[in-house]
Parts: sequence; C-alpha cells; structure tokens
Amino acid sequence: MNPTPAHEQSRIPQQTRILVQTAAAVCEEKKGENTRILELDPVDSGLSDFFLVTSALNDRQAIAIADEIELRLKRDFGVYAHSVEGRRQGEWILLDYVDFVVHVFLAERRAFYDIERLRKSARPLTPAEFDEELKAALKEKTRAARGKRAARSADRAAKRAPIKKSAAKKSPAQKSPVKKAAAKKTVRKK
Repeated sequence: MNPTPAHEQSRIPQQTRILVQTAAAVCEEKKGENTRILELDPVDSGLSDFFLVTSALNDRQAIAIADEIELRLKRDFGVYAHSVEGRRQGEWILLDYVDFVVHVFLAERRAFYDIERLRKSARPLTPAEFDEELKAALKEKTRAARGKRAARSADRAAKRAPIKKSAAKKSPAQKSPVKKAAAKKTVRKK
C-alpha cells in the first residue's frame, strides 16, 4: 500500500519541512539552477527524509549557495549541519542535516552523477510545489486545532448551561431561609 501525501506529511516533522523550504529559498535567491526536492521513500531510504539538489554555474557560486544555506539555517533556526563535504573543490558540496541532505553541484557533475536517477522511488518536487504542500498541511493543522478548541469550548458551555438554568428556575417558594425570614419581617412591619 502506497502512503498518501497526507500520511507522508504526518510522518515527517513540520520543522524539517520548514528547514527544507528555507534551504530551497536560499538556492533560488542565490540563482541555483534546476532546484529539486526529492521526498525519499521511507522504505527505500533510512538516511533522511529529503534530498535538496541544485546546480551552480561555477565553484564560487556553489560555495556561496552552501555558505548561505548554513548561515540562514544557523541564524534563523539554530540548526547546524551535521557534516559538510566538498567545500574546498566546490564541484559537489554536501550539507548533511540528518533529516535532509543538501547537494550543491556544478552542472557537469550533476549530469555525471545523476542523483535523481539513483533515487527513482523518490518523489521529485519543485520548491513551488513543496511550498504549496507545506501551506496546505499548515492550513489543515490549523483547522484541526481550531476544531478541537471549538469542541472544548462547546463542552465547557454545555457543562455550565444546566447550572445557570437551575438557578434561574427557582420559584419564590424555593428561596433560601435567610431570604424567607427577611421577606416575613417586611410583611409584618407593614
């Protein structure tokens, strides 16, 4: 049985998806070409949940993309790469964040290694498609949270309602003894 995208989204923590989205945005900002997010099949890959693959025109651009990804994830989320490989040559830079791995290739090296072909079971996404899925997941999570909150407040209101009704239905004969005595005194004085 193949898992549905909704099942996949519940399997992968939201924080990981946000980190991948941020790294993909950096690739786009730094003019990375043909940026793809590969959502790896959990059965096939025990390594990580995502591969982010992008191409650079030269080694300086590849290093700049990798540096900016590291800086942004460190500054915004306090997340550091577990391992960094290939920074000196700049032909293939690998940033391992455990839950996802970023591959920054020179265009020739990317064509040679063809990492997308090696992971045929992975679901390829563009950053825009990934962004739309993330927004949809966040909307669904918000709806579910609001629904739970509304249900709790309705339960609380239902519990309070019988108490208010019973207090309002008391007849004058059911008044407390103190009020009865005060009512008798005012009647006698007249």
